[in-house]
Amino acid sequence: MASIAVIGTGYVGLVSGACLADFGNTVTCVDVDEKKIESLRAGQIPIFEPGLSDVVARNVAAERLSFTTDASQAIQAAEVIFIAVGTPPSDDGSADLRYVEEAARTIGRTIDSYRVVVDKSTVPIGTGKLVKKWIAEELAARALQSPTSDLSHEFDVVSNPEFLREGSAVYDFMHPDRVVLGIESDKAREAMRAIYRVLYLNETPFIETNLESAEMIKYASNAFLAVKITFINEIANLCEKVGADVKAVATAMGKDGRIGAKFLHPGPGYGGSCFPKDTKALADIARKNDSPLKVVEATILANEAQKLRMVDKIEEALGSLKGKKLAVLGLAFKPNTDDMREAPSLAILAALVSGGARIKAYDPEAMKEASWRLQAIDDHVTYCAGEYDTMKDADALVILTEWNQFRNLDLAKVKRLLKTPVLFDFRNIYDRVQAEALGFAYIGVGR
Repeated sequence: MASIAVIGTGYVGLVSGACLADFGNTVTCVDVDEKKIESLRAGQIPIFEPGLSDVVARNVAAERLSFTTDASQAIQAAEVIFIAVGTPPSDDGSADLRYVEEAARTIGRTIDSYRVVVDKSTVPIGTGKLVKKWIAEELAARALQSPTSDLSHEFDVVSNPEFLREGSAVYDFMHPDRVVLGIESDKAREAMRAIYRVLYLNETPFIETNLESAEMIKYASNAFLAVKITFINEIANLCEKVGADVKAVATAMGKDGRIGAKFLHPGPGYGGSCFPKDTKALADIARKNDSPLKVVEATILANEAQKLRMVDKIEEALGSLKGKKLAVLGLAFKPNTDDMREAPSLAILAALVSGGARIKAYDPEAMKEASWRLQAIDDHVTYCAGEYDTMKDADALVILTEWNQFRNLDLAKVKRLLKTPVLFDFRNIYDRVQAEALGFAYIGVGR
């Protein structure tokens, strides 16, 4: 068991803190947002993530998990400090490290004995060395101010990137494919093994390497998955031109052990908090190191084009967007989350409205998030109480997110509710033959 401070209670920080507490550690989660901390203390979880509220409640009740705005107190009480703050993209695509630097300098201004500092945030290659530098600078500044004090404290920095899928993050933390540790000392290794003892006992693969390799593993993994999604989207677009069915193509490709079936599902483009941000950051790192990643750069451009291609498909099928009322199911970038960051729906709905359409939308969890992210087109969007409510008198149905409850709609009822039976199935969750047999004009992706 270890005492841990987790700086940042965003998606990564909150999930990591709660799950580390569930491993038997004593965890204090820190955030500067007083309202968020008050809400967490009251048992209110600020994000939708299946199972997370139960893990938080269980560990708060067991007094293994607590929340505070007092970073110094939490750092002083901890043996291991996780930095899990946001690294939002700058205008040029590079990762903004201001919050990481602030956390590191706070640690340097506070520690009074050996600590292990863990980078959990997704950070550019070389950030681990910067964190060491920032902490050391603060310790040196303290030593100048108090020359008689012993402020030559040792500390180690570890890179421990997260590989959490939104919608199954708790499961992923408890049952990871692998745990990556960028580690430079036996002392730090010992501390991390104590924290992750449960996973060691479960024979989880642990990959130990240097700081830079651990940081690169995170970016390289996300970029590869983004490339795979974009590749099958472009194959789907070609399938439409030549008369092939991308579902058959992807199924056959996935049977090849060298390729694998995961992430071969065409759709309106990837989104979320990781793939868009991480591909741009990796491309920026590569350019700055005079080693451009042309495949990743092409993926970024192709993904943005894929979103707008969905708009073109709608306009082509309907003849015009002007005056059309569209029922849209799904706003979050994927099921089982309320995350709207870089969701394809944002670009797609904005373009539809720009073309003269009006939107009736429903998502099981993301409506509150959507209401402010889509506020620029708020006058043209009506948020509905359920999936069938969106369809009343609409000119067509558009499926953007494959929530389970959208997978088994009563298509006969859908047809009765729509003014015209047009189904844009941009997640390919329905059978074209069955839909057409019921009288729908069916438009999928790559089919």
